[in-house]
Amino acid sequence: MNRSRVPLYTTLAVLLFFYLPIVVLVINSFNASRFGGTWDGWTLKWYAKLFTQRDIWLALKNTLIIAVGATAGSVVLGTTAAFALHRYGKSRLQRVHYSLIYTPLVVPEILMGISLLLFFVAIGAELGLFTIFLAHVTFCTSYVAMVVLARLQDFDFSIIEAAQDLGAGWWTTTWKVLLPLLAPGIAAGGLLAFTLSIDDFVISFFVAGPGSTTLPIRIYSMIKFGSPPLINALSTLLLVVTFTLVALSQRLTERRRA
Repeated sequence: MNRSRVPLYTTLAVLLFFYLPIVVLVINSFNASRFGGTWDGWTLKWYAKLFTQRDIWLALKNTLIIAVGATAGSVVLGTTAAFALHRYGKSRLQRVHYSLIYTPLVVPEILMGISLLLFFVAIGAELGLFTIFLAHVTFCTSYVAMVVLARLQDFDFSIIEAAQDLGAGWWTTTWKVLLPLLAPGIAAGGLLAFTLSIDDFVISFFVAGPGSTTLPIRIYSMIKFGSPPLINALSTLLLVVTFTLVALSQRLTERRRA
């Protein structure tokens, strides 16, 4: 009996759909033509011009500052929230707490952006990097909490009790036992929060102020004013950095297993 080739063709079609636009984008970053519809030969001038665009690198700096700060804040808040939900999750108050943590995951980003903007305006807060930071912590905390909470589902709390029976205080138990065992879940939640913060556009667009442009907002303005070659070059550099980090992560994982 011949095996069906439909799964193979379906997989190839899906991969082609996913990665063909990326390949076209990378190729067009070396296109001498300003427009992607025509090919005028190979060139590196868009990369050279990209490194002279100070506003792009300032936007990247703002994005990294916000992403690192939001990741740190959301990891602390999300981890403690997940621990509280798992440890004391049977009361009605904790069910309300769970609903509050889960809500940012399902609320549309545009609704969250508008509500945060109205809140900041109501309290008289000046829009800028700090308001973007607060907005990112707001939705990143939920993702970290859900990831760490999933890690806690299989956590054996008898280890904590054993450490306490041996004379370890709560502080020592937390730093020497609890956090090391939860480290993979915390790291996964932190990486997810960092990725979401760097990639966020909708919420940042509403709560950003003068001088606080992030990279997604800057790319959006470049699209509006017609700078596709620079966007292609910038996107290619981001792809190189992303694939390099993924390759290093896989190498470290394989070495650690070995």
